[in-house]
Amino acid sequence: MQPMHCNGCEIAGIDPGHGPRAKTEENKLQRLLAFVALLVVAGPACAGPASDAVKFFYLPEVKVESDPQYRSRFTEPVTRLFALNDEAQRKNPDQLACIDFAPALDAQDFDQKTVSRTLKLTETHNGDEVTVIASFDLFPDGGEEGRREMEWSLKEIGGEWKVADIASRTHGWTLSELRCIAGEGLE
Repeated sequence: MQPMHCNGCEIAGIDPGHGPRAKTEENKLQRLLAFVALLVVAGPACAGPASDAVKFFYLPEVKVESDPQYRSRFTEPVTRLFALNDEAQRKNPDQLACIDFAPALDAQDFDQKTVSRTLKLTETHNGDEVTVIASFDLFPDGGEEGRREMEWSLKEIGGEWKVADIASRTHGWTLSELRCIAGEGLE
């Protein structure tokens, strides 16, 4: 009988450090090292994809950004326009406020199924700031007038992605730069 050595390697007639058990241990070590390397590259826990914060405003249905229930998803500078818009609505509830369209769509009219089907999001990272480009069609006919490309600027604040601004690449405006004359005179 052969002496027991190396967790039974010699019992099976296998030299220590070789064979299926050694390979399994080697594979475990390789997986552990790969996992540790991934953690180092990924850095500390972060908010997740910024595109998820943008997708929220398009799917499953388009949401109106200026709605007060979504304010926690925004930060400066665009929140200043929302405050002016709120003030204008409060002082003159019978009049049209400053934001009279859906900024995420750069439109008032749209077909939800088409927006949902054609929505494409891409991210560009720059530290704790991210730009998400949302490209989509407003209507099923796919005409040029209905194509949109929106640029969302986001900042990571407190572990969450917050929308700092929205710009239309299609029509050349930036939400935070729109004037709210009805709200400005009320300050």
